Amino acid sequence: MTICSSCPIVVVGVPSDANSSFLRGPAAAPGHIRKALHSPSTNLCAENGIDLAARREWKDAGDLPLAEVDEREVIERAVGRHLDEGRRVVALGGDHAVTYPIVRAVAARNPELTILHLDAHPDLYDELDGNRFSHACPFARIMEENLAVRLIQIGVRNLNPHQREQVDRFGVEIHGPTDLPNLADLGIAPSVYLSVDLDVLDPAHAPGLSHPEPGGLTTREVITLIQKMPFPPIAADIVELNPERDVNGLTAMVAAKLLKEILGRMLG
Repeated sequence: MTICSSCPIVVVGVPSDANSSFLRGPAAAPGHIRKALHSPSTNLCAENGIDLAARREWKDAGDLPLAEVDEREVIERAVGRHLDEGRRVVALGGDHAVTYPIVRAVAARNPELTILHLDAHPDLYDELDGNRFSHACPFARIMEENLAVRLIQIGVRNLNPHQREQVDRFGVEIHGPTDLPNLADLGIAPSVYLSVDLDVLDPAHAPGLSHPEPGGLTTREVITLIQKMPFPPIAADIVELNPERDVNGLTAMVAAKLLKEILGRMLG
């Protein structure tokens, strides 16, 4: 089954930080992003003119219940149900570990998947602190299982020797913050999954992070990447907001802005 670009869209909260390696907090992020999205300080219009308040092709399905023992199975099964019912999914994490089960569900229905991954970190560790499902490992698991034919990472600026070996092992295409690509030049196929780790942004733009990495992208640069995608994503996630470290809700507002732009790109 291939997900069509005209299918309705569902926003799903994935409140998990069980696999965070340094600080907890991202499990609370979905509610903060929703609050920012509906803040009276702004509106629901994306920059391409799509007014989300007037469109009925998307809905917020709330948070997944993750009280069961195997969160990965719950996430994969729930996302798979939405896809089988003809919906596209935008997931609000949660830490980056949630991307692995989401991609498993998407890839099972889209075998020629390209992943566009915006992040300060490649998240390619074979394991971290003995945990192969850490939020530092999802793309190692994804590439091991051949869930994507291409992994394009943008904004990465924290590669250690092990992760450089993993980049070579999996044939990852890396673009740092000083060599941002023109996405139109990359030959990206229509089946694209977009994963946005908010720490791709410089912490000046997004302070509410567990792993801030100075020297990152501006909010405008990330928005432009979303807007310039050759094809709208068939599914997406926004992860790693830590509300406990946010300042005046700024990072939640940035996440909500990126959500509007992703939805606008999918509906435009």
